[in-house]
Amino acid sequence: MILHDYFRSSAAYRCRIAFNLKGIDPQRVHVHLTRDGGQQRTRAYRALNPQALVPALEIGDGTVLTQSLAIIEWLDETHRQPPLLPDDPLARARVRAFAQVIACDIHPLQNLRVLQYLRSEFGQDQAGVERWCRRWLGEGLSACEALASRTPSARFCFGDAPSLADICLVPQLFSADRFGVDLTAMPRLRAIRAACEALPAFAAAHPARQPDAEA
Repeated sequence: MILHDYFRSSAAYRCRIAFNLKGIDPQRVHVHLTRDGGQQRTRAYRALNPQALVPALEIGDGTVLTQSLAIIEWLDETHRQPPLLPDDPLARARVRAFAQVIACDIHPLQNLRVLQYLRSEFGQDQAGVERWCRRWLGEGLSACEALASRTPSARFCFGDAPSLADICLVPQLFSADRFGVDLTAMPRLRAIRAACEALPAFAAAHPARQPDAEA
């Protein structure tokens, strides 16, 4: 397997965590999202992922998977241990809903191409871009705090083992820190992050620990 990755991408960060939890070490190809006008925009990369986004996963025989949640669920279905989704249908729906709050509603608004558009088309400076991010990340994470607080005794979002929900949460909190989102009123999320980052699988996936990491 070949994972096309970028150290700061939240979506790629999710996949790194999932692979680490499964004990799988794919070959990594680093796709720099700003160098050379964005290496994800090259013809060669678009042949792998027409969206020109990371991650992309080559699994052999010319098959390429895109979208982090699809990659992670495929990984979970083909490498069952440890499971990243509960067996119970209702519990599984709750984990997926939490993950999708992040992957579908919060993360897209901080995507690099959106922030670049704010600068180029609406004339926003860095301060304006950061205000945009704090607005939408803060609102979305407040909802996540409320959802996770429904299981206050659980070590992780929905149980005593990390799930797809935690895999999405930790990278999003990394982004929240980057953009100066105040997490003071989110003690449940901060406790979950601490529990996750104590695990080697999460720690090793952190952007600062990647071969292509930059300051």
